[in-house]
Amino acid sequence: MGPAGTVAAIVGGAVVSVVGAPVVLGAIGFTSAGIAAGSYAAGMMSAAAVANGGAVAAGSTVAVLQAAGAAGLSGAATAAVAGAGAAVGWLTSFIRSK
Repeated sequence: MGPAGTVAAIVGGAVVSVVGAPVVLGAIGFTSAGIAAGSYAAGMMSAAAVANGGAVAAGSTVAVLQAAGAAGLSGAATAAVAGAGAAVGWLTSFIRSK
């Protein structure tokens, strides 16, 4: 893959990750209306509550994911997700198709 293909893979990875993150959060149950009953997110919340004596700790993974599902990603979170997606895109540029 040439330089243009590498750049395309990096940009594509960043865009797909930023656009896909809210979709994935909703699909696993972290929605704007709260955690969906019977979802993977509900199972995570239940496990976190049991581990913490009945409450979900502020700043925990469940709390952060629910905040992102309810309000969307913050600027910093969007940048982090884009960076991770770009890194994955860059890594995929090393895979040669035959």
